[in-house]
Amino acid sequence: MGEWSEYFSDFPEENPANWVNGRFIHPNSQEARDLAHARRVQNLWQAKVATEQAALDAEIQEIIRKHSKD
Repeated sequence: MGEWSEYFSDFPEENPANWVNGRFIHPNSQEARDLAHARRVQNLWQAKVATEQAALDAEIQEIIRKHSKD
């Protein structure tokens, strides 16, 4: 008996990661490449937003600190 990765390469429809919204997408298809690209773009965008939000939060905290009574 081989490794799970060998099994999934022989039977990609058995790999739960190849099912998106209840539909099988072959891992070597253009659709799978498009989905992977969309996920990468989404992750980059979320990281950018998180970085900007952290900077804004820090700026807000600094304003509050400056204007609060000690």
